[in-house]
Formats: sequence, C-alpha cells, structure tokens
Amino acid sequence: MNLSARNKTLAIYAAKCVAGILLCFPIYIFLKQWVDYTWSLISVILVLSPEGKDALDLALTRIKANFIGAGTGVIILLLHLPSPWNLAAGAVISLFACDRFNLNAGARSTLAAMIIILLHQEGSNGGTHLWDSALSRIVAVISGCVLGLLITYVFHSIFRFNTPVNANEAPKKEREG
Repeated sequence: MNLSARNKTLAIYAAKCVAGILLCFPIYIFLKQWVDYTWSLISVILVLSPEGKDALDLALTRIKANFIGAGTGVIILLLHLPSPWNLAAGAVISLFACDRFNLNAGARSTLAAMIIILLHQEGSNGGTHLWDSALSRIVAVISGCVLGLLITYVFHSIFRFNTPVNANEAPKKEREG
C-alpha cells in the first residue's frame, strides 16, 4: 500500500472514530436514563474498522458478535455466578458461540460486550439494581453498534476504497506493472 493510500485510510478511520465519539453524546443527552455513554462509546469504536474493502461486512460481524456477548452476559447474570467466575464462564460461552456462528473475526467485540454487561458495582449507584445497570448497558451496546454501522455505511458510501485490506497485499496495478 503506498503512503498516500495509507494516509487516506488512516484519515477516514480517524474521521469515523471522531464521528462515533461526537454522535454518541447526543444519544446520551436525550436517552441518559437508558444509555450509558461510556459503554456506548466503547461499542461504537469496536464496530468501526480501518479496513476499506470489507468494513461494512466486518461491522456487521462485530455487531452480531456484540449481540452474542450481550446475550451471554444476560444469561450469566441469571445464573448469579460470583465474580470473576461469571466473567470466565461468560468468556468461554461467548467464544464458543462465536465459533459456532462463524463470527471469530468478532471475538474481541463479543468479549467486550459480555464484560460490559457483567461489570457492575452493587450498591455504588445509589441503589441501582443489577438489572437496571445491565439493561442500561445492553441499550448502550446496541446503540453503539447501530451508530457504528451507520457511520461505516455513510463513510463507505462517500469514500471509495481502492486500498487492500492487508497492508502487505500489493494493489493490483503494482502487481501487474
């Protein structure tokens, strides 16, 4: 990949991340009762990718993986396992589910979503119940994923990527010429 194409890819990825960060804030302002800003930010950043050609497919994979992680988190909450056993069991179940659904490219997103749902500090939120926190984080993960997908779609509709996904892969013109 030549330097110009690499800089374009980096600039577009940085712009997508900035858009995600800035667009999460109005969602938080209008839905602060249901959306945890921090977890929404993490989810949107996990969905975005610097790759050009397959960014939309990767975003969809990561969103599916996020749903698996969030669902696993809810299942583990129902089991009332103590920490850190809940996280360990959640990791195994999430990774197994990702593998079975051929979503291994989204394994990090799966684990992040599962951890987001399971992390809570009982009694530290002024009486907030476990499920209030979990539901807020589920909405945050979903809103971050949807926002990440929209950003990816908009950016990749505007900008056409002719750069390879793998930095070691030479563009077609360079291979032929």
